[in-house]
Amino acid sequence: MEATIGKKDKILDAAAQLIVENGLQCSMAAIAERAGVATGSLYNYFPSKGALVLGVYVRVGEQMSRAVVVEHDQAVSHEDRIKGYIARYIAFIAADAERAKLFEYLDNSPELSLTEIAATFSGFVDYTRVLFEGAREAGVVREGRAYLLGSFVRGAIRHTIKRRRLDPTPIEDSEYAWIADMCWKAVARD
Repeated sequence: MEATIGKKDKILDAAAQLIVENGLQCSMAAIAERAGVATGSLYNYFPSKGALVLGVYVRVGEQMSRAVVVEHDQAVSHEDRIKGYIARYIAFIAADAERAKLFEYLDNSPELSLTEIAATFSGFVDYTRVLFEGAREAGVVREGRAYLLGSFVRGAIRHTIKRRRLDPTPIEDSEYAWIADMCWKAVARD
């Protein structure tokens, strides 16, 4: 079983790397070669390219949920919950220089239907919706669809960090704090 899990992870790693490097036009043969597996073996794990792309997306979604979703004690204010959500998402994107690019490719994949994308992230979207609805009901964030407020924050973070990485100098902690502050001010109630 360990070998099976290891090989599947190698395939997913290789697919993610090649999607970032070459876009979605990367071939199954190139993915197999990068993973160090036979092309036929790759098809034992993923019967189609669409299934492989979905597998990459599912894994990123699971990683994101582990990094961002937390249970809150009732003593934690709604403002601190939203600011924590923003900070955890920044840390998630900052931890992997290619993650924001991978999201962009996956979000625009013709290999995935909107239904598949929605199903992949349903738990995370529900968490975000409940978090922002609670904050909205407490008068902490602006009016609007709660899941869209969360989506706005995540998109702003991904795109800002992706663009900032075009500059070869290291990103300073003060810049991450600035991004977090901008995101908070964008969703906070006036």
